[in-house]
Amino acid sequence: MSPLDPQDTATGVTADTAINEVTETGRMAPKAYDAVLLASFGGPEGQDDVLPFLRNVTRGRGIPDERLEEVSHHYRANGGISPINQQNRELKAGMEAELAARGIGLPVFWGNRNWAPYIPQTLQDIYDAGHRKVLMVTTSAYSCYSSCRQYREDIGIALTETGLDGRLEVDKVRQYFDHPGFVEPFVEGTAAGLADVRAQLAAAGTPDAPVHILFATHSIPTRDAEAAGRSDAEPRHFEEDSAYVAQHLASGTEVIRRVEAGTGDTAPWSLVYQSRSGAPHVPWLEPDINDAIEELAGQGIKGIVIVPLGFVSDHMEVVWDLDTEALETCARLGLAATRVPTPGTHRKFVGGLVDLICERTADNNIADRPHLTKLGPWYDVCRPGCCANFRGEKPTIAGADTTIGTGHDPYTAAAAAGTTAPAAGQDAP
Repeated sequence: MSPLDPQDTATGVTADTAINEVTETGRMAPKAYDAVLLASFGGPEGQDDVLPFLRNVTRGRGIPDERLEEVSHHYRANGGISPINQQNRELKAGMEAELAARGIGLPVFWGNRNWAPYIPQTLQDIYDAGHRKVLMVTTSAYSCYSSCRQYREDIGIALTETGLDGRLEVDKVRQYFDHPGFVEPFVEGTAAGLADVRAQLAAAGTPDAPVHILFATHSIPTRDAEAAGRSDAEPRHFEEDSAYVAQHLASGTEVIRRVEAGTGDTAPWSLVYQSRSGAPHVPWLEPDINDAIEELAGQGIKGIVIVPLGFVSDHMEVVWDLDTEALETCARLGLAATRVPTPGTHRKFVGGLVDLICERTADNNIADRPHLTKLGPWYDVCRPGCCANFRGEKPTIAGADTTIGTGHDPYTAAAAAGTTAPAAGQDAP
């Protein structure tokens, strides 16, 4: 199937068929957490920050400043400021307010992988404040190396480098690609976006012109996509041979189903990718959103609804790649178009993140784990080797094959196969 083939709006392409469901083996028992860590990517907050930030993002790869300056134009064009840090300040405040409204006394700390406040210092601040059991919420909803394992590695490395391993315990919530709190803001936005594009076409005198919905997400190397959600110890099969792709297809299908059920309106849709980087000879997921728009225009499509399904909040990949490049492509081709909001600080999204926290806490435990596709609810504890790092193994937390951050016994191959009890402190029985 071509990624641009329009999906049947009645049945969709679903990742729910012939999928092994996540079972209790991936669930961790509730704990008495005493702090929450909101972990994110980070971004520059001025022109002087751009190069240092890009050095952080690409550290260890030997990329010279001259090349980094060549790719910095989207930051430079926006004053050197990525919206992501302010988005996270607002998200942190929203989570704090929601926790307080529920009478839950968990402080929220914020740490970034690539810019201040950095994760190692944040962990030290958490420890110095007297906290010992931390639950991490990341601003990445899907399964792949950069969205999950890399966060787990950054915590593992930070615990090791700060000397806090064995002194500070850090776990993470599950990937939440199909949690209602993440999906429902996209349902609202897609319905509004579809109505907006149809209104634009009506104003132009072509109310019946064909419209297409593009679900956009960050492209990743195909090798990483194929490794997403993979564990040799617990093999599973995914649509398009990738948990990353399957999760997007499943969530996109659910968005379309709910939009049609709520409004009676729908349109063909497809999954597209953006923000490709790296060496040209390395294959990445395709099609690129701009190529897709060109092809759809050639097929007679007159309206485009862009849904940033792969993103939690606005940041440079949304502001530049979608709001600038993709919408400019639509304008050049004479297409009516709009970009749907990211969840950001939508009340349902904030509430959903707090629900994810409550799933894991002893005092405020929510036994039910909402999920809208058969791929979920995803694992609390990532399976052995899941979303492999092809550059080499690093210490990680929240994985069945690591001992960093919790002091539990190693997860054995027998346990992975389900022939023995889970390691202490990891999976719930």
